[in-house]
Amino acid sequence: MSKTQQEIIKQGYQVLINSLGVVDTIRFIQYFTSGQGDYTQERHQLLDQTFLDEILLTMKKQPTDNSTQYDEIIDN
Repeated sequence: MSKTQQEIIKQGYQVLINSLGVVDTIRFIQYFTSGQGDYTQERHQLLDQTFLDEILLTMKKQPTDNSTQYDEIIDN
């Protein structure tokens, strides 16, 4: 029986975590995950137009659920 894409990803993460540990697994994944855009330019555009009070208010409105789709992989 073939595995689903999600099962393969979960198994791959587990193998990496077992072999490298959580911290080095994250470092490994970051090496192959290139970002997009220009963070510095985007940050300046956002912050130059936004007051600190607005940022804090937006942060307070965010849901407090910190779970992610990878929690069950890292917790093992």
